[in-house]
Amino acid sequence: MELTLINQLEDAAWEKQLPLLEAIMARCEQVLRLEESYLVSLVIVDDEQIRTINRSYRKIDKPTDVISFALKDQEDDYEMMEGERELGDIFINVDALKRQAEAYGHSEEREFGFLFTHGLLHLCGYDHMSEEQEREMFALQEQIIDAIIKR
Repeated sequence: MELTLINQLEDAAWEKQLPLLEAIMARCEQVLRLEESYLVSLVIVDDEQIRTINRSYRKIDKPTDVISFALKDQEDDYEMMEGERELGDIFINVDALKRQAEAYGHSEEREFGFLFTHGLLHLCGYDHMSEEQEREMFALQEQIIDAIIKR
């Protein structure tokens, strides 16, 4: 997988996490047995920015930790052009990330990796709308992230 990182904040610390994100993408390709290389965009935002996105696209007027926009989900008749394999966009809210890392008692790096993995699995077609889907998706998340960052 190839990643485009768009940092909407002035905090360059998140750009230093590129090796972590690349390791997660490689592990995801391995676990999901992806045969093609895909493009993913990651946008780093804060509470205010993700609240605006959440309100506009999901009609929920509050911030969330991560939002994914899979290209295949947005248009039923969407077809990738030859040579293009873009999965979509992941938005990670670093304000929520910091709160959750503290609440769960683990590092911000692990929370960042977890949220990125969660968003990446959504782009690959996984969801957690039912208990069965949730068990499957969360098991994959742990399988991917635990191999890279221990608890």
